[in-house]
Amino acid sequence: MQTVRVGEVRAGMLLVATPDLLDPNFADTVVLMLEVDGDGALGVVLNRPSPVPVADVLDPWSDVCAEPEVLFRGGPVSTEGALAVARLRDPADPPVGFRALDDALGGVVGLVDLDTPVELVGDSLAGLRIFAGYAGWGAAQLAAEIEEGSWYVVPGEVPDVFRTDPTELKRDVLRRQPGELAWHSTRPVDPELN
Repeated sequence: MQTVRVGEVRAGMLLVATPDLLDPNFADTVVLMLEVDGDGALGVVLNRPSPVPVADVLDPWSDVCAEPEVLFRGGPVSTEGALAVARLRDPADPPVGFRALDDALGGVVGLVDLDTPVELVGDSLAGLRIFAGYAGWGAAQLAAEIEEGSWYVVPGEVPDVFRTDPTELKRDVLRRQPGELAWHSTRPVDPELN
């Protein structure tokens, strides 16, 4: 069923947790890949909003945040730090402090350096999401997890990153996939209940 090899995983793709992934840090998650290279991989969990308003911790950025204007739990690594993923209004005019992820998302989505003054960036952004922490894998770790069936690897789409309500993100991402993978969107947590 898994058609993507680990060497084909790149920034802009999604890792969707399979039912076999029991680690509570990642159960039922959708992870946007931000960087993938020979040294490892880095991403953020898209479907775990926290109750903490961005205004409470990074107030200058709250005006450009996509709703809900809360911090998202990006993953278990460096939870005291923050990463910002943004969508550009015009991909032909990226602001200072913006680095596009990949052509897979049309060059419209990328990382924003939160040390950049918001007034230099804010008008160029159509939305921003801030993540406390991130998900990280060593060079062979992600390959092993994909091989053992812990993750479905699928293409990402810009709306996946900036959903107002991410509760159904996993189901919706799986539903749009071709073939048998779409069937997993309706799989109950306990298949015995089916």
